[in-house]
Amino acid sequence: MLAGTMELPLLACVDVDYREPGAVAAAILFLDWSTADALAEHVVRVDEVAPYRPGAFYERELPCILAVLARSRWPIATVVVDGHVWLGEGVPGLGAHLYEALGRQTPVVGVAKSLYVGAPAVEMLRGDSHRPLYVTSVGVERAIAAENIRRMHGVHRLPTLLKRVDRLCREG
Repeated sequence: MLAGTMELPLLACVDVDYREPGAVAAAILFLDWSTADALAEHVVRVDEVAPYRPGAFYERELPCILAVLARSRWPIATVVVDGHVWLGEGVPGLGAHLYEALGRQTPVVGVAKSLYVGAPAVEMLRGDSHRPLYVTSVGVERAIAAENIRRMHGVHRLPTLLKRVDRLCREG
């Protein structure tokens, strides 16, 4: 089974948890939007991270995400980040910077738990939650990205694999 999947591009969820000092980045690789099963999980400790700067969060998070994605032996078709791809029309957020760093070849979908005023997001509800998620994207249409997030496994607001990658970071 694994030999056959090595040619398939995978989907990835990534997240970063900050420590003093450094950070822990995690990635979960999976084959299908609706699965609850990870094909692979990677955790990377990053000893030094940039200080937090309002409006430049990507400077801190992007190197960590690139370090954990580099662990994959397989091509990645789409990356899902915890946060926004765009902060406004044409104003890049973390996801847009990641898209650039990946050579504009890999679509990036942002899933945020809070609204960033001005972000061109699709507001969506999952499960029985009354609190929306905000989906932004680059390299794939927002409506398609939002539908893929809606299809992700789990009956609650946050999909199963997004919860899992968050937990990997915190426990790493």
